[in-house]
Amino acid sequence: MKSSNQQSTRQEPAPAPAAAAEPTSGPLTREELQLAARNHSMPLEALRRELTPPGLHYVLTHFDIPDLDASSWHLRIGGAVERALELSMAALLRDPAITVPVTLECAGNGRSLLEPRPVSQPWVMEAVGTAHWTGVPLAYLLGKAGVLPDAVEVVFTGADAGIQGGVPQQYARSLPIREALRPDVVLAYKMNGADLPPQHGYPLRLVVPGWYGMASVKWLASIEVAKAPFPGFQQKVAYRYQESADDAGTPVTRIRVRSLMVPPGVPDFFTRKRFLRAGPVMLEGRAWSGEGAVTAVEVGIDGTWLPAHLDKPVGGYAWRKWSLPWVADPGEHVLACRATDITGASQALEQDWNYQGMGNNVVQRVSVTVE
Repeated sequence: MKSSNQQSTRQEPAPAPAAAAEPTSGPLTREELQLAARNHSMPLEALRRELTPPGLHYVLTHFDIPDLDASSWHLRIGGAVERALELSMAALLRDPAITVPVTLECAGNGRSLLEPRPVSQPWVMEAVGTAHWTGVPLAYLLGKAGVLPDAVEVVFTGADAGIQGGVPQQYARSLPIREALRPDVVLAYKMNGADLPPQHGYPLRLVVPGWYGMASVKWLASIEVAKAPFPGFQQKVAYRYQESADDAGTPVTRIRVRSLMVPPGVPDFFTRKRFLRAGPVMLEGRAWSGEGAVTAVEVGIDGTWLPAHLDKPVGGYAWRKWSLPWVADPGEHVLACRATDITGASQALEQDWNYQGMGNNVVQRVSVTVE
């Protein structure tokens, strides 16, 4: 198979830092195991739920989870604006609120399946989750601040700090103005109707529907409207589609079309291979895309592809349930699922390799033994 010390918008990254170690064909490293223990994916059986409970929703934390107190926390909005703002949580709670259902997926989902394997958080396929995010529309607050005509980006800086690629930083990312002013981009303080859990960005985070999760900055500390593209590490070094370490690459943005299946039957504890009894079984899962609606899902049974039934989507940027009845015959079988979105894009049958292991959407294959 082919397979953030504070960082301002003017700070240049160190010369040619690397996002991660060189790819390897060897076993998982101690460092990867440390990351895997700190972060977690969504169990595939949670695909049965329309919304993912916070404890089952995937989590990726670059540095440490900040210990923040909402009563003393403030959000600063400045830069290329007519008036700078500093808002308390009490003030934000008085502003108009929206609730948006959004499927978030980590850009590195599927990384561990590549050969050679890019060395970072070793996701398999389950770095995903869907929640109702409640908060203030970003466009509303930018309207109050008054964005200047020559602004080009909006930079979001989190309270989480550390070192990556040899660069001291607070985690920070930017969005083009046109994306930041979308009506569905939200500064969220609730997840599924309750206050954000600490690991999901308490007391306030950004949620960018349709984009991979790196754009949805957690533990927000400041928002700066900028007149030039943001040169920070998480923008210019990390989260790039690259062919090699020397390739400047292209930025990771919207989520590529993907579907996942609830593995049928019961698992073997260690291998996760599935076992089920012969007879009727309902195959089901979820499909999503950051480019727009999922228009079709096909289910592969031993290489034969069949169209699945699609339920109504949870929202414009949230997953859609699919299902297909199957009469399971005794023996060994391989099941798969493949989604197509409104742009005509379909999941890859064999994944193209890239240096950081980003945007992998190869079809899921599930081996089952029917007894």
